[in-house]
Amino acid sequence: MEAKAVAKTIRVSPQKARLVVDLVRGKTVKEALGILEYTNKAASPAISKVVKSAAQNAVYNNDADAEKLYVKAIFVDEGPILKRFAARAKGSGTRILKRTCHITCVVDER
Repeated sequence: MEAKAVAKTIRVSPQKARLVVDLVRGKTVKEALGILEYTNKAASPAISKVVKSAAQNAVYNNDADAEKLYVKAIFVDEGPILKRFAARAKGSGTRILKRTCHITCVVDER
């Protein structure tokens, strides 16, 4: 029985989050959390939180065995973009895009 968890509007660019997500796809939950703990990327804590949440949802709602869970699907979608301006030469400005992402994790029993 699969269980899902979603983290919305995480302040990390989707491109950078996808690099970390690719490391844990298909692994067991225990192995995935071990990889995320030692991955030195800004998205790692947020992704770790989502994987833990999905695993707990499976255990609590579906009575799944925590040892048999694996990351069936995990993906990153683009969230809303915060648009900011930075001052530039001759009184002009440049737009800065502060990107956000939505992280979705699905776990299932093997």
